[in-house]
Amino acid sequence: MAVRDTDAPAEKGLARTAQALARGTEKWFPDAYIFALVGVLVVAIAAFANGSSPQNVVDAFGNGFWDLTAFTLQMAMVVLTGYVVATSPPVARLITRLAALPNNPRTAVSFVALMSCSVSFLNWGLSLVFGGLLARAIARRRDLSVDYRALGAAAFMGLGAVWALGMSSSAAQLQATASSLPPALLRITGVLDFGTTIFTWQSLVMCVIIIVLTVIIAHLSAPTGAAIKTAEAMDVNLDDTIAEPPPRTRPGEWLEYSRILPILAGAMTLGWLVSQLLSKPVLSVVSSLNGYLLVFLMLGLVLHGTPRRFLDAVAKAVPATAGILVQFPLYAAMAAILTTSEGRGGVTVSEHLATFFTEVGGGGAFAVVIAVYTVILGLFVPSGGGKWLVEAPYVMQSATDVQMNLGWTVQIYNVAEALPNLINPFFMLPLLAVLGLRARDLIGFTFLQFLFHFPVVLLLVWLLGTTFTFEPPVIPA
Repeated sequence: MAVRDTDAPAEKGLARTAQALARGTEKWFPDAYIFALVGVLVVAIAAFANGSSPQNVVDAFGNGFWDLTAFTLQMAMVVLTGYVVATSPPVARLITRLAALPNNPRTAVSFVALMSCSVSFLNWGLSLVFGGLLARAIARRRDLSVDYRALGAAAFMGLGAVWALGMSSSAAQLQATASSLPPALLRITGVLDFGTTIFTWQSLVMCVIIIVLTVIIAHLSAPTGAAIKTAEAMDVNLDDTIAEPPPRTRPGEWLEYSRILPILAGAMTLGWLVSQLLSKPVLSVVSSLNGYLLVFLMLGLVLHGTPRRFLDAVAKAVPATAGILVQFPLYAAMAAILTTSEGRGGVTVSEHLATFFTEVGGGGAFAVVIAVYTVILGLFVPSGGGKWLVEAPYVMQSATDVQMNLGWTVQIYNVAEALPNLINPFFMLPLLAVLGLRARDLIGFTFLQFLFHFPVVLLLVWLLGTTFTFEPPVIPA
């Protein structure tokens, strides 16, 4: 939805700098798919420079292109299931009740940030849509005047702060699923379940600290008084009425409008989940990406009530998965070139990079070096799971060389991976569609969060990393 500029005075100081950055990003940053294509070429050139033959490079490209087919579908399903659950009628009613809780503008903004981060721990796709709908519901209140830009930025903080520290973390889910790992990476890292990544006390402490920091900054930076720009002042349509499906017109549609099948499918899913929890370790069950997606998909079906409502929601969610479907094969190809295309002396580019990070990351600096590298690369390659496949072979090999805990290395990547989202607007796109805003409307606030988050993240990954001991990789039979 188009949004017109208002006659409010221009931003000053840090906000003005951030808005200029947003305008430059919108003008000069191409689509993320272009970065993926360029990345393939850069990696290929690096392989040539390393002494690989053209045949080795093109063979690695073609042979590795579909290595991530299963994982690509799984990540697309994270987005789809999150969207479907967030737009269901019961969740819509929950959002309406939650929107009535804040009693002043700044509390409203910090409340949206808290809810967005909390939901993101379960599912980052759910967080984007849930946060956006909560922001819109608060903006509809006639008894409260809240800055709509600040609300929108707060709704994004689940993905901008802690998404990768939660259960839908692309890197953690990949490392916990042996069947999704490329063979070359599996040999380096083994399988790392959530007990070694997401659910370590160090990761949970880091997650809580970052959420608290995010909420405080959101509260203190929310405009008040005359500086407030409401949704109404920005000409945003806040009507979120859910269209009812058209009445059925033929006997064959009866089951499409019946609640019987969703209830039965939900009961079967619940029975399967109970069986898994009774027969397997809890961490093994919650670390299963396929099981996680099954539960969320069936939950969406049950919450929508009828197959017809559910399928309508799925149709609206599918466009948001397009970027994942076309980019991840390119990331798989990049990873294959890095790890399998041997050059002079039989050494790959990945092995050279591992040696480099081992050398510069010695003396306890490894965590900080990897975090900074991840942030910089993430500004240009905005894809958590796809980029991990590019980084992981040499980063994890380097972690082994310096005796850094492998599970914590994944979490270093995860917490640092979220930071570029506060500047690069790629992952804002689904939320912006919900809000009816532009990236430049939010980045003034998210860039401010980045300035505070960056040093805190570097301190946390270094300090908490000192509490770990190295554990050799566990290779499944």
